[in-house]
Amino acid sequence: MPLTMTHRLGSLTAIAAAALLAGPVHAQTAQTVKIGHAAPLSGPMSHWGKDNENGIRLAIEELNAQKLVIGGKPVQFELKSEDDQGDPKQAVVVANQMVDGGVQAMLGHFNSGAAIPAAPIYNKKSIPNLSPATNPGFTELGYNNVFRVLASDADVGAALAELAVNKLGAKRFAIVDDRTAYGKGSADDFAKRIKALGAEVVAQEFTTDKSVDFSAILTNIRGKKPDVIFYGGMDAQGGLIANQMKRLGVKAKLMGSDGLCTAEILKISQGAVNDVLYCSRGGEELAKRPKGADFAKRYHDRFKAEVLTYGPFMYDAMMVVAAAMKKADSTDPAKYLAAVRDVNYEGVTNTFNFDEKGNLKNPGVTAYVYKDGKQTQISYK
Repeated sequence: MPLTMTHRLGSLTAIAAAALLAGPVHAQTAQTVKIGHAAPLSGPMSHWGKDNENGIRLAIEELNAQKLVIGGKPVQFELKSEDDQGDPKQAVVVANQMVDGGVQAMLGHFNSGAAIPAAPIYNKKSIPNLSPATNPGFTELGYNNVFRVLASDADVGAALAELAVNKLGAKRFAIVDDRTAYGKGSADDFAKRIKALGAEVVAQEFTTDKSVDFSAILTNIRGKKPDVIFYGGMDAQGGLIANQMKRLGVKAKLMGSDGLCTAEILKISQGAVNDVLYCSRGGEELAKRPKGADFAKRYHDRFKAEVLTYGPFMYDAMMVVAAAMKKADSTDPAKYLAAVRDVNYEGVTNTFNFDEKGNLKNPGVTAYVYKDGKQTQISYK
């Protein structure tokens, strides 16, 4: 039956009413907030990058489930994760891609050698830049948008030096580093600390973060009879060094900071780190933190893997960003940056309060020894 004018007017009125009712729904369309992450996601350090990415991803999924409203609009966080290969040049390429892609926070880069050259790019746009980079130089750049989410090499090096000299009674040290910003920085800081405690550096060598054969270096060191060999670098090389120390009959202990302090090094060294490796890393033992056990379970349930090292720190970094956005009631980096600097957030790994340079005020350090195929916490004092 044909529609009359009355029918048509009635239909139009109904449509208009429906549009008015739908208006507030459309106004509440979620705003997408892009979160950047960069780390080595391929190659021998990819297990570090994936652990960090997992921590951020878990935080984002939990935040999105909360259906947050910021600045009057629902928020949907979106992770943009890129492989910088732990390489300084690639890190700069990735940083420019992140800025061009409109990220509203940057979590990472993981390696100090990548985080430091990338930092000026984020600083130009006032993008909050939270990183696990441990080289003290990261927060000495003079930027107000950089924040370190754990202890620096200076903190960790001091703890290791105390352990080596005052507790283990070591007097003669060999120092080896991989020439990266992280490796050289941690080695130099450790050498300075042990000298201040009256110990002697009897050999100093360097290699690269791509090396696999350390026989010549270790043979030379063996003749100097050190009590401890400190390696500034990552577990991919540290595990091989431990294995080759055993094969060459080098009797020294092996030491390193967070780069060696992983479960992976047990596999890489084929167990050679047992009763040999002492290491320390920033933060308190996860299992001893009030929220630690629950986080570890959620992480495992989601990714079917154990926490490696810094996944929980990067989870906290994302939660700090969200807390700052909520406090400022804005997702605009320039507007919520001040709230990051003033944050007081009780996280999984620590209480997050930053000093004027972006360092944690109370970062904490934990020391370990490897025994019976596992990492065991020890006192360094």
